[in-house]
Amino acid sequence: MSLPVLLSILWVFAATITALLPMRRQYVPGIALLIAAPILIGWLGVVHGWGWTVLALAAFASMFRNPLRYLWARARGQNPQVPK
Repeated sequence: MSLPVLLSILWVFAATITALLPMRRQYVPGIALLIAAPILIGWLGVVHGWGWTVLALAAFASMFRNPLRYLWARARGQNPQVPK
């Protein structure tokens, strides 16, 4: 098993543990996971090909759809509400 695959498995476990935390404690680890994911997905693509990259991007977008919507709204100049 290659290093990017092992790191991807660890990333999934870290994301699962982060999701179990209360919302106010999810921000710091969630942002770290959000930043690490594209790097890890790119590495997976270089080592294993574009097909796995597409699947990983789909899983990433599914898991982080709300933070990605928030960042997209902020990039367009809107001021979206953050859940309490």
